[in-house]
Amino acid sequence: MQVILLEKVVNLGNLGEVVRVRDGYARNFLIPQKKARRATDAAMKEFEARRAELEKAQAEKLAAAQALGERLSGFQLKVVQKAGVDGRLFGSVTNADIADGLRKAGFEAVEKAQVRMPTGQLKSVGEFPIQVALHADVLVDVTVLVEGELS
Repeated sequence: MQVILLEKVVNLGNLGEVVRVRDGYARNFLIPQKKARRATDAAMKEFEARRAELEKAQAEKLAAAQALGERLSGFQLKVVQKAGVDGRLFGSVTNADIADGLRKAGFEAVEKAQVRMPTGQLKSVGEFPIQVALHADVLVDVTVLVEGELS
């Protein structure tokens, strides 16, 4: 299926590009998330009429993400979980836990899907680097300090 991208999508294309994607990806993700639209003649004409408006909205989103990224850059989040004497947690720290911690620390715009954990869930006490993808072009490094709470 061919779609017109209404915003920049990582590994796919930029605003206004007409790209070919699998039908399910378009129907189940791109179109419901309003990231793309079917590439019909009517949609192409409507897109060209709204192009300036969409580019302005895209620039505003990027500026907001960069401003939040500057505040968030180098931030150290402290998470306390129950742990055993050997430093292993009785559970794990997930991207949802990190997103909740960031929201409580005053970074309201961070969603759990934006938290990237390269090694997966954190299962031990220590200091771990993670990344937060605030926008397709804004990737911020954050340190998570997991401390054990003896039960």
